[in-house]
Order: sequence, then structure tokens, then C-alpha cells
Amino acid sequence: MPVDLRPVARALLSVSDKNGLVEFARALATFGVELVSTGGTRKTLAEAGLAVKDIADLTHFPEMLDGRLKTLHPKVHGGLLAIRENPEHEAAMLAHDIRPIDLLVVNLYPFEATLAKGAPFEECVENIDIGGPAMIRAASKNHNDVAVVVDPEDYASILGELAATKGATTLATRKKLAQKAFARTAAYDAAISNWLASALGEETPPWRAVGGKLAQPMRYGENPHQTAAFYVTGEKRPGVATARQAQGKQLSYNNINDTDAAFECVAEFDPARRAAVAIVKHANPCGVAEGATIEDAYLKALRCDPVSAFGGIVALNRRLDAASARRIVEVFTEVIIAPDADDEAIAIVGAKKNLRLLLTGGLPDPRAPGMTFRSVSGGFLAQSRDNAMVEDMALNIMTKRAPTEGELADLQFAFKVAKHVKSNAIVYAKDGATVGIGAGQMSRVDSSRIAAHKAGEAARAAGLGESLAKGSVVASDAFFPFPDGLLAAAHAGATAVIQPGGSVNDKGVIAAADEAGLAMVFTGVRHFRH
Repeated sequence: MPVDLRPVARALLSVSDKNGLVEFARALATFGVELVSTGGTRKTLAEAGLAVKDIADLTHFPEMLDGRLKTLHPKVHGGLLAIRENPEHEAAMLAHDIRPIDLLVVNLYPFEATLAKGAPFEECVENIDIGGPAMIRAASKNHNDVAVVVDPEDYASILGELAATKGATTLATRKKLAQKAFARTAAYDAAISNWLASALGEETPPWRAVGGKLAQPMRYGENPHQTAAFYVTGEKRPGVATARQAQGKQLSYNNINDTDAAFECVAEFDPARRAAVAIVKHANPCGVAEGATIEDAYLKALRCDPVSAFGGIVALNRRLDAASARRIVEVFTEVIIAPDADDEAIAIVGAKKNLRLLLTGGLPDPRAPGMTFRSVSGGFLAQSRDNAMVEDMALNIMTKRAPTEGELADLQFAFKVAKHVKSNAIVYAKDGATVGIGAGQMSRVDSSRIAAHKAGEAARAAGLGESLAKGSVVASDAFFPFPDGLLAAAHAGATAVIQPGGSVNDKGVIAAADEAGLAMVFTGVRHFRH
């Protein structure tokens, strides 16, 4: 039968993260807990003046193989796995002089941190913990009798419980700690297995594990009846997961999803070349632009769809300055994300107490490899990140008329944006700014018509006489299966087209483009985003 209170008489401590270790161990000693430790952990505790036994005092076996072998011993695992009040287990422990271990404190070799700093293969291998996970799993399995701590953040709560129970742990706490411990070793092994798969060039390993650490519990998910939480994987990619929140209330599920989409979009544009701003609503860009300054880019992006920008996300590829901050706060905005911000800009945003400001310290590399995941019933889909860049593509001119230099620049700009618009995606652009976007339609011709409609609405909002699509170029994330979508763009005023090509009807689409006087280039690369 499970027993609620289990007194802690002996603790085994073996940690790589020494934060709070000495204070925790000293507090354990005040409860009369015998301390046993290994290697560097024992040295740290002994230097702090604590009475601590070496693991060799239990095992009567020295640490060896450069520290690889020290805790893999029956007197350690027997002390963790033995079921209290089980006569057979008690007899075996007595016969082999095995004493119980009531509290295990282990955090693992820093494999994830070693990998993140770009260490060579051999160093990563040496930071794969073996004894730690084995002890954690043993103690977790036997949580009816043993408490296991894998996170220094739990030290305070453990000490609080020992004080409240006169030196014991409760079954509820031990179960909670065991769940966390199993999750920690699972995430640790996931990081190792995925690293090895990458090192081997294995794109579809037979087993794929994914692990993450809770960053933020949320009030709800996409809708109030859904539960949600935000987990981080440890990938050192600048963005929402690594950002410092300088201002504003807690991010919601939808905020995080939309902000990630916005920042990945704006990262397509090299900040050393021009400033860029992306305004996103419901994970779709509603305005993207380049400019001489962030303020200039923001105003151009806002002009594309000022109605949808209300309550949107604003992402910048450069530091947020005061002039830009004043412009952005004129419109109700949920989140601003940027590599950095001036003190004056932070103060301006700070006047809007609910407006979140995230500072990332850099931009994600749009060419960097990586994985994306999506759940389906009974499983999940895994794929490599879409890191194709239009600058790296061979653009083939398919029409009689070649695009002008200005059209070509806008075509490349529009195709970058189309990569981040939900399919079917149509993007009109002119002078380094979107002027109409059609997203997520079942028919590509409908996306073309919606984008043209948006361009007309934007012109009316700006007090202009004709649609912003007049004289623009148009990008399609996938091929035009029929000329109708292309002709809708021409009718709206587009003069040049960029698309992947590859339709069985390419000849008919090219002929229609020639007849309409359009210049058209094929990329050979598709950017579906479902």
C-alpha cells in the first residue's frame, strides 16, 4: 500500500548545476539528513564545510573511466529501487549491506548547452549523462518511497515540505516530482537522439522524439475552452522563445503564434540593406514593407491594410527607435517584436501598459536548417524548415517581355512575403511594399481577386484615386493552374508575375501572360504554407 509520509534520512546529491546546492544541502543537514555525493558535487559541499560521504564509501568501488563509472552499482540502485516494507527486498538489502536512499538530487550533464554552443562531436558525446538518467528513472519508478529532484527550482518547495512534516516528503509531492523527472530524461534523450540523427544525415529516423520545458502556462489556447501552455525546446533561434519581454501583459497562445509568424517573415529582409516591417494578423501578413528607416517601412506596411493592422503584431528587422514607436502606438497593437529598442522607444511603448514589447537580441537566420512539427490524429508531421531564399533561386524569364530592374526587385520582395502567407497565397507589391494580399483561399483565382480588392480598399483609405495594384507586381506561392488567376492580377493592374511554374498548363499560362503584356519569371521553387 502506498504510504503518504516518508522520512528523509539519506540523500544522494550529484549535480552539474551547482546553483543553490550548498544552501539546499545545508538545510537538509539541519533535518538530520545524511549527505552522500559524487565527484565535483562532493568537493563543493565539503569545501563549504558540510559533512558529506563520498559515493565510494557506499559502493567500496572507486570512480573510474574518467568519471563515466561511479553510480552504476547495486548499492546505489538497490538503495533507490528497494520497496520499503517488502520482506524480500528488506532481506536482500540486509544480506548485501544496502542502505535505502530517500532523496535523490540529480541534474544532468549539460548536453543541451554543449550542443547549443556548437561544440565538436566528441565534446557532445562526453556530455551525454548515463548514470544520472539511470538513477533518476530508478528513483522515479520507486516514487512511493523515494523523492527525486531534477530541478534546482524545486529546492525551496522540498525544504518547505520537510519543515511542515518534520523531515518527510508526501506521496503527492513524490508523484509530482517523478512525473517531472521522467519528462526531463525524455527531453534529454530527445535532444541527444535528434542531434545524432542530424549528425548522421538521417532525415527520417525510425523514432522521432520531441521534448520541451514549460516556459509559460496560459489562461487558454486559441479559444477560451481550450487549455494551453508554451514550451521551449532549447533551440537557440532568436524569436519569441528566446526574447526578453521588456513591457506589457502576459502573451497569449495566439500572440505567440502570430508573433513567431511575424518575426520569421521580417527576418527574410537583411537589416544591413534596408529597414523592414511586417504587420501580421492571425498568422498572415497584412502588410510588409522595406524603407530607409523603420518609421518609413512601418507607414508603407500599414498602408497595405490599415483595417486588418488593428490589433495586429508588428515585427521589425532593426532596433525600435522613438520615431517609429510613436507611429506604432497610434494604432492598437498587441505585440511589437524587434532585435532591440532605444530607451526612449521603450518608454513610449511603456505608456501603453498592455502592449507587449519583445526584444530578441538578433534575427533568426532564414537560411538555417531546422525542423517544424504539426500534430495530426494519432501522430505528428515533421519536416525541415522552409529555408529556401529567392536570392538563391535561378529566375527563368518565361515571357517575351523581361521584367525591368525595378519590377525584378519587387518580384523578389513579393515572393519573400508569399512564403509567409497561408496558401493559396497571392501578393501584390510595389516599390518594396505589399499593396494587396490574398491568403488561405481554396481557389488561387479567389486569392487574386481578394488581393486586388484589398489593394483598392487601401487606395481608398489613403485617399488615392486608383488601386494600389496599378503598376504593381504579383507573386504566387505555387503555380497558376489556369490563366484566370493570372488574368485577374493583370486586370487589377499588375505588370509582372513571379511563380514557381510546373503546371501541365504552363504553356497556356505563359501565352496568356504574353497576350496581356506581362513579364513573368519562374522560380522552380514552391512555398506552400498550410
